[in-house]
Amino acid sequence: MDQDRPRVETGRVLWSDGMDLLQDAAERKHLLPTGLEGIDTLLGGGLRKGQLTELTGQSSSGKTQACLYSAAHVAARHMGAVLYLDTSNSFSPSRIARILDELPISFIKEPKDVRLKRVMSSIICESVFDIFALFEVLNQLEVSLNNKVNNGGKKICLLIIDSISSLLAPIIGGKYSQGRSMMISVAMILKKLADKHNLSVLVTNHMVAGNGAPKPALGESWKAVPHIRLMISRDRGSNICTATILKHTLLASGRHMKFAVPG
Repeated sequence: MDQDRPRVETGRVLWSDGMDLLQDAAERKHLLPTGLEGIDTLLGGGLRKGQLTELTGQSSSGKTQACLYSAAHVAARHMGAVLYLDTSNSFSPSRIARILDELPISFIKEPKDVRLKRVMSSIICESVFDIFALFEVLNQLEVSLNNKVNNGGKKICLLIIDSISSLLAPIIGGKYSQGRSMMISVAMILKKLADKHNLSVLVTNHMVAGNGAPKPALGESWKAVPHIRLMISRDRGSNICTATILKHTLLASGRHMKFAVPG
């Protein structure tokens, strides 16, 4: 490829030669495992880097459990650091510890206490309770990534927001006249971070009552934002959940897979 020939990607003109493109293609094949076999199988290996994945579902459907599993498994497998933005005090270190205890025997290559300390030091948990705090944290993250600041020598590869809807729903149609534009700004920042820094972004979104079946919150403006959208449901009185593809860049909608969330 002629180095003087620009390529256009997501509205930006980037200068790349053939080796840059080959390396970029290789990196973007990387997947981050959630540790939940059904979800990983459904998605062809896990969460895609460079993309925003949304988990939607009703209360107690298993969305937060999927986030905790994803954080634990990415950190346990030495894949990088995780930034976990907790909007409703749902992050549970004790649950992370139990998830680590469930790892296959092939992953047990260090004492339990050493592994727990290593994993927890690779998960940065921040409490974020309003949209303004979210903007501040995302701005700090972008500055850190631009300056190639690592967490204990590990690059952040996974950003989790549980839940995005608890921050955005209050500003839409409420006292904030710019609520919808603020929501779109958040969406643009998240997708820019994912694309520019090859992160996987995982967010959760609750469901609201519609004319028929419940539907994901935040409306049509947000619907176009996620690259991948999964609906999570849980069998009544059971630890068996089902993940269904609502939207995917490569896979057909409607595909589903069951997975178990140990109690």
